Amino acid sequence: MPGILSKTRTTLEMIKWEHSIFALPFALTAALLAAGGLPAWRTVLWILIAMVAARTCAMAFNRWADAELDAVNPRTSTRAIPAGLLSRQFVFGFTCLAALIFVLASAQLNLLTLYLSPVVLVVLLGYSYLKRVTRWSHLGLGLALGLAPSAAWIAVRGTLDPRILVLTAAVTLWVGGFDVLYACQDFEHDRAAGLHSLPQSVGIAGAFAAARLMHLAMLALLIWFGVLFHFRIIGWLGIGAVALLLAYEHSLVSPRDLRRLNAAFFTMNGVIATVFLVFVAADLWLRL
Repeated sequence: MPGILSKTRTTLEMIKWEHSIFALPFALTAALLAAGGLPAWRTVLWILIAMVAARTCAMAFNRWADAELDAVNPRTSTRAIPAGLLSRQFVFGFTCLAALIFVLASAQLNLLTLYLSPVVLVVLLGYSYLKRVTRWSHLGLGLALGLAPSAAWIAVRGTLDPRILVLTAAVTLWVGGFDVLYACQDFEHDRAAGLHSLPQSVGIAGAFAAARLMHLAMLALLIWFGVLFHFRIIGWLGIGAVALLLAYEHSLVSPRDLRRLNAAFFTMNGVIATVFLVFVAADLWLRL
């Protein structure tokens, strides 16, 4: 039993399950808007299962695909596979199990979510190889999370409304911008290993400028999204709160000081996503 508990803790640490909060609030935002209120609880349950399974699959596969690269990077050498805490065979099997749960959850929603589930898996798993071929891999990660609101809309409606793609684009740029900042930690390693990233390509100062531009574009898309869905005052206050939180995040780090990057990347991003959900839900509730 102690061995099983230890392996379970190691597995949960490997997939960073607590970071599911990043995309989940945006998915729930889309579900609320698609339903014009609260969706059926059965639908919400299967959306949650599909979201967690998809992210688990993507994270586990990333650890499996990057095991050799992680082993030679001082920042990542203590991860489960390089440290010998989990075998590559176990992690690959765990990835397949999560993928199966995702497809089964998609099948419980509607036919379109089932048909599109393999496409989503290609995006989620393909991200792990993008940094080997392009400096824009950050947007690949952004898209992997950005699909969440569009997928949730389809889960509720069974069709895709082009308006929700604006939120997908916003989330893509939001995540991509902070992945650019996060990649600054691996500037020297990526250059030595021949991996591609914006920091490696344009330097750390240039990467910070690119991340700021991505986040400004994200805010512009959120404003467009608010117009499309006829936000009232509380919805606009939510977008204003997101803007303030983004500004605060960027104040935590600079090209010369990356010490608080984890606080900016992990803690505050969860806050931003949750704040947006709360304000949009309140806006919708007041309309009803």
